[in-house]
Amino acid sequence: MILGFDIGGTKCAVITANVSGGEIKLLKKEKCATRFDISPEEMIDSLIRSAENILEGTRPEKIGISCGGPLDSRNGIILGPPNLPGWDEVHISERISRHFGVPALLQNDANACAVAEWKFGAGRGTRNMIFLTFGTGLGAGLILDGRLYTGTNDNAGECGHLRLERFGPVGYGKQGSFEGFCSGGGLAQLGCAMARERVQRGICPAYYQNGESGVTAKSIADAAHARDETALEVYRVCGEYLGRGLAVLVDLLNPERIVLGSIFARSGDLLRDTMEKALEAEALAASRACCGIVPAELGESIGDYAALATALL
Repeated sequence: MILGFDIGGTKCAVITANVSGGEIKLLKKEKCATRFDISPEEMIDSLIRSAENILEGTRPEKIGISCGGPLDSRNGIILGPPNLPGWDEVHISERISRHFGVPALLQNDANACAVAEWKFGAGRGTRNMIFLTFGTGLGAGLILDGRLYTGTNDNAGECGHLRLERFGPVGYGKQGSFEGFCSGGGLAQLGCAMARERVQRGICPAYYQNGESGVTAKSIADAAHARDETALEVYRVCGEYLGRGLAVLVDLLNPERIVLGSIFARSGDLLRDTMEKALEAEALAASRACCGIVPAELGESIGDYAALATALL
């Protein structure tokens, strides 16, 4: 049996599973809100108690921990993620490992999700695969030559920081970045900017009926599926820059598969045409020809699988 800890800014979970012959079976799960009225160490102790509840006296063979970065995966230290205020230099692996008497491996959530999709999802059978989160933000996990690649200090895969244009929506603290054009926040920025322009011409997009407060990637996608012209244009622009960003990764890393999560998994039909056109225009033909672009398979359970997959590294 393996044990996983999924540490998030709003909620946490502990999960158990059995793995056999490359297949995984989720067993039990307990989740709770992430508390900031207690210390990180107290929060971790609370999660350990939850783990003991679902283990029911069984000792785990391996333990994995998935958490947002920055972190030091080699030494198992959380280094102050923006969504976990106060979690500065938290030695989480040591604390959990000491309790259970089993090594506890820590990985940032993008890398952990990449491993999960590689072992149990849309990346199965590949040796060179890229996973892009494409949700609230845009980060990548890299599987290169059959193993996770994390870089010198765990910062490999931060493709959202790439600048695609001098001007444009802001993401990762940079205007015109890959994350600015291709993330939930970026889509909302694009949607608001285009809507303001249309309103001045007497056209109010369907997703903008209540102003900017209700503009999200989902509300724009819903309007696009109802054939709202402005919403379709927002996703067309996002798809174009998605293709341009992917072309950089295809040319640089020559993967056989790129797995896209969250927004692409839900709204790929709105993005694929312009994404493919940009890819064909920008990427090396031979590299593009051997690379499949597919949606993630693990859906809303990917956080569970990510924590568990980290245990198997």
